[in-house]
Amino acid sequence: MKGPVQLRRDAVAIWKAGVDAVGSHQLVQNVFSRAGDRLTVCGEQFSLRDLRRIAVVGAGKAGAGMAEAVERVLGPDLVADKVRGWVNVPADCVRNLQRIHLHAARPAGLNEPTAEGVEGTSRILDLVAELEPDDLCLVLISGGGSALLPAPLPPITLADKQAVTRFLMRSGASIRQLNAVRKRLSRIKGGGLARASRAGRTIALIISDIVGDPLDMIASGPTYPDATTDADALEVLRQFEAAPPQVPARVLEFLEAAATRHLPPEPFPHRVSNHVIGNNRTALAAAARNAQALGYHVILLGSDHQGEVNDEGRRLALRCRALRDGVERGQLFPVCLLSGGEPTVRLAVTDQPRQGGRNQQLVLAGLDALWDHGMRRIMLLSGGTDGEDGPTNAAGAWADADLLDRARERRLEPLPYLEINNSYAYFEQLDGLLVTGPTHTNVMDLRVALVDSAS
Repeated sequence: MKGPVQLRRDAVAIWKAGVDAVGSHQLVQNVFSRAGDRLTVCGEQFSLRDLRRIAVVGAGKAGAGMAEAVERVLGPDLVADKVRGWVNVPADCVRNLQRIHLHAARPAGLNEPTAEGVEGTSRILDLVAELEPDDLCLVLISGGGSALLPAPLPPITLADKQAVTRFLMRSGASIRQLNAVRKRLSRIKGGGLARASRAGRTIALIISDIVGDPLDMIASGPTYPDATTDADALEVLRQFEAAPPQVPARVLEFLEAAATRHLPPEPFPHRVSNHVIGNNRTALAAAARNAQALGYHVILLGSDHQGEVNDEGRRLALRCRALRDGVERGQLFPVCLLSGGEPTVRLAVTDQPRQGGRNQQLVLAGLDALWDHGMRRIMLLSGGTDGEDGPTNAAGAWADADLLDRARERRLEPLPYLEINNSYAYFEQLDGLLVTGPTHTNVMDLRVALVDSAS
């Protein structure tokens, strides 16, 4: 039987194996290669002699690693001769590259549009508008791209978009609902970047952070036709009872007016293609292989979990308890349960200080579910594959029998923290935070639950 320390080490190793498999460098190099004068992008070949310039633009938490991989594949001589680039990334991902500028479009941990992001997005739109038919435009898209690519559609302002983003996130809107609204208020989302590009060929390399890999939703679809309408965006806001002052009147009036015009969709350029090069399923498969190598029998629970985060955490914890206590029979031990996705958090109304993220909240809900039953032989871990979990420095959190013992000794019951979304403060006191720093990728969340045998 494995003790808590070994279970914890195994859980972290399994989680990291999943994250490593979706590392931005490797994913780009899987589909982007150079052999002499030939460049291959997702199976499509180009003669470097025929390309005047290669423009590299984009946005996302994996943007820095993706851009670095592009320069590495092309080589310093070709980069110096033909490459120009601008990619919006979080501030803690900025580094110096040869010709691709990494722009700090928002502070670390702040997942909303900023003035710096507007400036960077304007530079991207200017760059692609200057391209010509003998140029290739590579667009690097990954999770977090929506907040990193703000380009408000007049008369909408940055302050308007910030207010809408905050309102929908506080209300527990799904990423699809959030992006349906953001696209209709933007010059670059919903295919705007593709329409602005004058390159002879525009190819988007996409690391997906949304269940099902919907190309029109990842980073709000800057290179894909928009399937939503102004009426759809208005319906999302009405569903959450949006009204001034939380949502500016200008936003509602703008969408109401646009919805009544019934304009035909703008023509979409045929010279654009989109390719998903990595997703949550990739991470889950790698985590499963590592778990099996460590001797675990794997139960894959899927990569499409989008429910309310407290329910997801409790459900996972109670499944582990059922396995441990023999309620669920016929399972070989030790067992590893793996799941992925992006549950939603509904923020409680409170005037108390609080800090947290959905992964920390999920583990705290699981701990609360097992508080009276113990965590003997059970380990829970949940982390964002990007290394970020809400406005915190943690990727997520973990809980096991040792942590539960420490919590009981200090009389730290989970429920009061859970009720006000203050999971970070709870796990910080108990050394239960999963802190990795930026991973330079993002394929939603990855959860690892381990259950050992009694002997």
